[in-house]
Amino acid sequence: MASMFQATSSIVRAVELINGLDIARFPLLLSRIIQKLHLKDDRAFSEEEEEKLQSALGVDGTSLELIVNTCEFFLQQAAYHTAKPAILAQQLSQLKIEEEKVKSIVDVWSNSARGVVEKLRQGSIAPKRLEDINWRLNLQMAQATKSKVKKPNAMFQFGIRDETTGTKENVRVEFTHDQLYAFYNQLETIQSQIDSLS
Repeated sequence: MASMFQATSSIVRAVELINGLDIARFPLLLSRIIQKLHLKDDRAFSEEEEEKLQSALGVDGTSLELIVNTCEFFLQQAAYHTAKPAILAQQLSQLKIEEEKVKSIVDVWSNSARGVVEKLRQGSIAPKRLEDINWRLNLQMAQATKSKVKKPNAMFQFGIRDETTGTKENVRVEFTHDQLYAFYNQLETIQSQIDSLS
């Protein structure tokens, strides 16, 4: 497996801070981070909780933010790669994280991996999601200048839900026969690509 982590300057700094944390409190910090990992816009801790953590862990606000963000990154990468515990442990050790801290991260990952990966799979990277589709066919039989016209078209109404606001919006689209056929071919291509990934 390719390396999940690069020893950037911020990761090196975060590793120093992580290694300096009390081992008794570190698993609790990780547990809270992994509980909120699947929530895109939610922070792991409220501002009030962060203030309490700063005094409990003996770090300032910037250091705490770096620790939390780095731990989130480690766990997100583990989820993205669906990393086996042994591989995660090996790659974290290569970053010079203390063995006790590596064990804490791996334990939290091992206990929560299945649920986290499943929740992340159910999530969406786009804030809007297709909720329902309504359609109807129309056939135009005449125009003002022509008496015999046979012009079919399809009308679609897509119900789009905005996940961030919870509102629903209806988008109406009209297709001629040729446009609908081209759209269908694009959907078939997308479906075959999705099938090849799973």
